[in-house]
Amino acid sequence: MRAIWKGAVSFGLVSIAVKLYSATEEKDIRFHQVHRTDGGRIKYQRTCSIDGEVVSYDDIAKGYDIGGGEMVILTDEDFADLPLTTSRAIDVLEFVPADDIDPILFAKAYYLEPEGQAAKPYVLLRDALKDADRVAIVKIAIRQREQLATLRVHDDVLVLNTMLWPDEVRTPEFGFLDEDIETRPAELAMASSLIDSMAGSFKADEFTDNYRAALQEVIDAKVEGREIVQPEEADEAPAAAIDLMAALKASVERAKQARGEASADTSAATAPKKATPIKKAAAKKATPAKKTAEKKATPAKKAAKKSA
Repeated sequence: MRAIWKGAVSFGLVSIAVKLYSATEEKDIRFHQVHRTDGGRIKYQRTCSIDGEVVSYDDIAKGYDIGGGEMVILTDEDFADLPLTTSRAIDVLEFVPADDIDPILFAKAYYLEPEGQAAKPYVLLRDALKDADRVAIVKIAIRQREQLATLRVHDDVLVLNTMLWPDEVRTPEFGFLDEDIETRPAELAMASSLIDSMAGSFKADEFTDNYRAALQEVIDAKVEGREIVQPEEADEAPAAAIDLMAALKASVERAKQARGEASADTSAATAPKKATPIKKAAAKKATPAKKTAEKKATPAKKAAKKSA
């Protein structure tokens, strides 16, 4: 891994020199835009919308659209005096319980590594956060942008999670929120039963990106020159649930069957009531046939003995 930022964690009078590394990486398969006929890469030029001239990077500035076709142009000098006081520091503001933070605020994760002689205070802060069962709320400036973040412990390493500012989280405005929709106690109980039947502990290694794996197989096949055969899926689309209680009950039963659990109540309720009389009638009909077969077999057996 390559460090993308260097600075120091500051809390109280303690300063810890650290390096910042991206803790995650996207595994998406990336493609280039190419000419279909010869595979040539597609290139783009930066042109001015007014004079049509090709513009070099040195002549490109940042513009803020104020509406009405007017643009305010900002230069590097305009950004130089902005108050990024935390440009090389991770300032701890407070320590809070992790449950106080809504996960919707989390953005990107980074590993922190102690630099130079900072291992001892680094471990001290790590262990103190563990014992307190809290996370640190900090401010940091990355790529010329001040961000709110948290410091927490993961696998004995301090992890910095950048966060969205509160005004960056949109307010959900959906029509159904204004409707008076009530759930019946029986429906709620059945939904809770479904949740219980599907409960488990999250293990990230048990989940895979099936689409990416299949796409990689397609690419590998293209490279090897093999013919790609895509089998048709036989699964039918699920029917729309009309009866909510019936759908919940069926979902609970399916979840239990998937776990190898049998539900006596559900099995008894879903079993056809007329199955027993039909079975008895079939048994009665089968008995005479069986006796007849036995009677016919006896003379043949005696005849076989005489001839022997």
